[in-house]
Amino acid sequence: MLKRSVVNRSIEVAKEVFSRSGLHLPEFAFWTVDEWNGKGAEADEIRDCMLGWDVTDFGSGDFKNIGRTLFTLRNGRHDDPRYPKSYAEKFILDPEGQRAPAHFHRSKREDIINRGTGFIVLELTRSDVHGNPAKGSLTVAIDGVSRTLSSGDRVKLKPGQSICIHPGTIHQFWGEGGYGFVIGGMMYGVSGEVSSVCDDRNDNVFIAGNSCRFPKIEEDENPRHFLCQEYPR
Repeated sequence: MLKRSVVNRSIEVAKEVFSRSGLHLPEFAFWTVDEWNGKGAEADEIRDCMLGWDVTDFGSGDFKNIGRTLFTLRNGRHDDPRYPKSYAEKFILDPEGQRAPAHFHRSKREDIINRGTGFIVLELTRSDVHGNPAKGSLTVAIDGVSRTLSSGDRVKLKPGQSICIHPGTIHQFWGEGGYGFVIGGMMYGVSGEVSSVCDDRNDNVFIAGNSCRFPKIEEDENPRHFLCQEYPR
């Protein structure tokens, strides 16, 4: 299980790194557990669209290498007419070497943007009709410029660059060592995601097949902020 102390620490680091990158978070990013307990229906969009903090190790038990700390700023829902937004946006903390498990999305199309000062490396792989890695080539657009890659190739994004990842493209990305912001001896990059609606409960296909998008939390200390799947009603 992912320890609450790791969640709390990761959120505090993300706040600092985002701020140092010139990325300003909305007020609800700072709402404490006590403040959330006083919120009513006026905050339902945050709850229902899973906005806010998202810290996960995908059930790996190895957060340092397989994990993510994200903040979702905006999102819609396919199944709820109250939330008709067709787009989503996230900020993503990129500790050196940490990545999500290799995965693709059934429907989400996303731009990954290097929002920091270091380099972001992406590994992109074709999937076949069964969702398995496949050989061949794939075409991507980097800042609107088309580029053909071989399946499994890596792309390095400089600060400010972005790449569009199509549904069905298996991907992983991480911050390159030697660049970024240093906090507590660890180096951090920052990426952003602008996409179609994000449905993290249903739209992720993990290639290993045994990853859990929202893991159980070991409560070794009190939470400072709720995660996006934990909000009280």
